[in-house]
Amino acid sequence: FCAWSATAVGSLCAAGPLQGVRPGKGGPPAGGGGFLGGTLYFCFALVPLYLAYTAVLVDPEMTARLMAEDTQMILPTLITQYMPLPAQIFFFGALLSAIMSSASAALLAPAVSVTENVIKPFVPGMGDRLQLRVTRLAVVGFAGVVLVLALKSNATIFQMVEQAYSVTLVAAFAPLAFGLYWPRANRTGAIAAAVSGVTVWLALELYAPQGLWPPQLAGLLVSCAGMVAGSLLAGTPSRSVGRTIESRGGKA
Repeated sequence: FCAWSATAVGSLCAAGPLQGVRPGKGGPPAGGGGFLGGTLYFCFALVPLYLAYTAVLVDPEMTARLMAEDTQMILPTLITQYMPLPAQIFFFGALLSAIMSSASAALLAPAVSVTENVIKPFVPGMGDRLQLRVTRLAVVGFAGVVLVLALKSNATIFQMVEQAYSVTLVAAFAPLAFGLYWPRANRTGAIAAAVSGVTVWLALELYAPQGLWPPQLAGLLVSCAGMVAGSLLAGTPSRSVGRTIESRGGKA
């Protein structure tokens, strides 16, 4: 359940699905775009699952051996042993392209968000040139942090993706969902949700990873509670994100 919640629910806050929401002019087109984007994500995710399942039918012994050693090697081994050279070239070329495009988006999105929403408010009069330099430095900084974490981690690719989406699950999902559907959601609630969710998640990951409550689930629940409490204590309701999109004609 934790793996599903982290990857499925946490990925809703990623840049990819939201790109289907932003071009929509008004609420229904924006919602339809988000639903269509999520459906396409689901369909494309079934392709590697189908290919990996064919390995069980083609070579059960190889699949059983790699399941015990390293499950990440099932699909590459299937391609290298049973596919012709042109198919191997297409497969590994597409794999490299997907890795590079995902890495570029994953680095650029947080760098731009940090520059726009964290650094820029504290630097009045920041020009375009300075903002570009700060964004470039943020990209390099995020790349360095990710590289160090990847080199020091013994987790599989799936486990690292799960950990990455756990951050958006406990920090961004509650502000996004409540901002869309709860008119009283505001900035104070969003900050409280992000801080409380990340704090509880990190605390449980460090001190009680196998406890009664999974860290991701506990962080999500605390984040939702922080969103409600912070918004109510602020006392100044703000318009929901959905109404803001409608009033701006779909421009976020």
